[in-house]
Amino acid sequence: MTAQGTGHSGHDGAVSVVIAARNEEGYIGDCLRSLLAQDADAGAVQVIVAANACTDRTAGVAAGFAPRFAERGWQLDVIEVPEPGKPNALNAGDAAAHGGMRAFLDADVRLDPAMLGQLRAALAPDAPLYATGTLAVTRAESWVTRQYARLWVDLPFVRGGAVGAGLFAVNKAGRARWGDFPAIISDDTFVRLQFTPEERIEVPARYHWPMVEGFGNLVRVRRRQDEGVRELHRLWPGLADREAKDTLSRAQLAGLFLRKPVPFIVYALVHVAVRLKRSGTEWTRGR
Repeated sequence: MTAQGTGHSGHDGAVSVVIAARNEEGYIGDCLRSLLAQDADAGAVQVIVAANACTDRTAGVAAGFAPRFAERGWQLDVIEVPEPGKPNALNAGDAAAHGGMRAFLDADVRLDPAMLGQLRAALAPDAPLYATGTLAVTRAESWVTRQYARLWVDLPFVRGGAVGAGLFAVNKAGRARWGDFPAIISDDTFVRLQFTPEERIEVPARYHWPMVEGFGNLVRVRRRQDEGVRELHRLWPGLADREAKDTLSRAQLAGLFLRKPVPFIVYALVHVAVRLKRSGTEWTRGR
């Protein structure tokens, strides 16, 4: 494992942003540019890119941003983690973080300029807290993914806020809620459920999150996500009590169908296919 750092030394007042990246050469640049565009309320920032068993130029592309981070007086660390598996990357990046506040960001996500400043303000209290931004699904290239997304954003889980898919952050007391990231599928759900609904905050700034393209990929990712939730409930059955998810009633289902018939049918077909198709064990992405 190698590291490359720039900028000032850290302190508890900094926000450390950990980016676990697996073959994200085409996305990491936009992600880092969105971090560099954060407004002055972001304060002191450390960014750690944990390049996990990459076979492309993810680490090199990320390291090329070092001078621009140094110009802002911020710290950029690029770590190469040879052991595959997202938990390995998260743990390596987290171990290199020095900020009292920690944000965990997917490499294909872009942040609005106010994001880090709003997360910092939300996480300022001493009590354990979890925060995320307002999720905005980026426009997909494929017709089927656009239709699926149109229905997905209307689901109670999404409309309830603080989804945290692709971005979540905790303060120092919140990070003490768990130890290492476990070797599980749903790291984001695991962290979110360390906190009660009252401890979870959604700030107004948006983060732009892409979905996978095409029917087959939607089925693969959705199946893997479902397996991740079942794994969590099996290993930590008490965590399910903190979900506070509303279930769709028949009347709500009928309303969704009437308002969005085509997206509803696409979503339903993915739902059915999920139960017919086996999933693999690869690191799946939201896009």
